[in-house]
Amino acid sequence: MASTQLAPCEPKCPQPLASSTNEPCVVACPDSRVIIFPPPVVVTFPGPILTTHPQQTVVGSSEPAEAALGEPAAVPARLEAAGDN
Repeated sequence: MASTQLAPCEPKCPQPLASSTNEPCVVACPDSRVIIFPPPVVVTFPGPILTTHPQQTVVGSSEPAEAALGEPAAVPARLEAAGDN
């Protein structure tokens, strides 16, 4: 009986960005096949599709370090949402 090499499951996820929002991450695996005897019949089972929805997290401080030292605080730049130009 010959063995068949199947492609491994490869995740298709967006690269993390500082301004990313709730973007899905999808992993699709190849279909599975079985042969049923007698008579020979091929049945294809669809490969699973696994989906997650990572959430955006912002980490920061309520006071810039410069303000604690008595220096003027810089105005933070506005973060652009993914897809905004």
